[in-house]
Amino acid sequence: MLDKTASAATRPGLHVDTMLLHAGFRWDPSTFATTVPIFLSNAYAFASIENASDVFDLRQMGRTYSRLMNPTTDVFEERMAALEGGIAAVATASGQAAIAMSILNIAAAGDNIVSSDHLYGGTINLLATTFRRLGIETRFVQPDRIADFAAATDERTRCYFGEALANPRLTPFPIRAVSELARRLGLPLIIDNTTSPYISRPFALGADLIVHSTSKYICGHGTTIGGVVIDGGKFDWRKHHARVPLLTRPDEAHGNIQWLDAADRLGVGYGKSPFLLKLRNTLMRDFGPCPSPFSSFLLLQGLETLPLRMERHCRNAATLARMLSRHPRVAEVTYPSLASSRVRAQAKENMGAHGGPLLQFELRGGLRSGRRLMEKLQLAYHVANIGDARTLVTHPASTTHASVPAQARAAAGVRDGTIRVSVGIEHIDDILNDFKQALAHV
Repeated sequence: MLDKTASAATRPGLHVDTMLLHAGFRWDPSTFATTVPIFLSNAYAFASIENASDVFDLRQMGRTYSRLMNPTTDVFEERMAALEGGIAAVATASGQAAIAMSILNIAAAGDNIVSSDHLYGGTINLLATTFRRLGIETRFVQPDRIADFAAATDERTRCYFGEALANPRLTPFPIRAVSELARRLGLPLIIDNTTSPYISRPFALGADLIVHSTSKYICGHGTTIGGVVIDGGKFDWRKHHARVPLLTRPDEAHGNIQWLDAADRLGVGYGKSPFLLKLRNTLMRDFGPCPSPFSSFLLLQGLETLPLRMERHCRNAATLARMLSRHPRVAEVTYPSLASSRVRAQAKENMGAHGGPLLQFELRGGLRSGRRLMEKLQLAYHVANIGDARTLVTHPASTTHASVPAQARAAAGVRDGTIRVSVGIEHIDDILNDFKQALAHV
């Protein structure tokens, strides 16, 4: 078993940067190894028949099968909860799985959710098409129109959803304002914080649940697919029981268990969260989108350097954005700190002094010029990904948003000539020189 008692994270007052290195694990008690081991075990022994029964019936915390929990993944979940200031987390096999399970945990056929329309293309397809086939309606609104969230809400609305820093539009979501409305209406607010981990603190601004694609900045090296759902522990599920009946009524999917009572009884680990207790023991059990222990190990390595990398990503992105904004061949640059005063103010509320690690721009000459630029870049990689330590460029209209209808593409900020840049941690002079030489060929 992992040594929890020796964890430095039990000491009060530690900073997030420190907890990302120490939370949940100090050393292995049998070998004294200080790196979290990779536990390649499908199943776990029980102390007795009674112990097995208590664990399966959620009268006692314990491990049963690695589709539901794994010791390596346990540490990753604890550190992700520490990163966001949440009470617990459940890791998933991908970011899309995290979004799908967080919503399916409280919404069923006949229900609806209200979502920002400034979203990643894959999320738009999930919410608009796949969920519709399951009988769950998504009502898309512009995120800066708070009144539209209220107007789209009815008695079957189960949650609000948005991206902290929209990809690729790069508009910061008004977390505080929407969370205040959600609180008045008794609805949980789910925020996707994939593009601004560490620099954005959605729970401090009023979000109730956070999801990540940990494949991006959490991983940091483009090696591992993963996701996570984190509970902030502030939403009063019992008070707002009518809004979330799947969570607050006896659940036949697990022997008519009362999730709120079970969480009160367990009160440790993910058992502190009735939301995550249900998610793990029904949706994770039934659909099985669990991460491999090796993936969790690799994501732990990424977490250790996340604070350092995010600082460099953001500093480099701001410098590149300023250079591009002054270049005669560039028609428009989208970057929060260069945007309108309203967007800059929202970015400051969400991310403090940081403008974020991403930017996008449009060249004079549109699609043809954009293609020419991407052909001439020598340092930056042409890939459909973000969050790598290396600088990455992509053409969203032909990749991430290719299957999104034109109107939804426009709402997400994607035009035919738009180029998205995930700015890496290379030396800034080398990044600038690569774009300058490529622009000379446009």
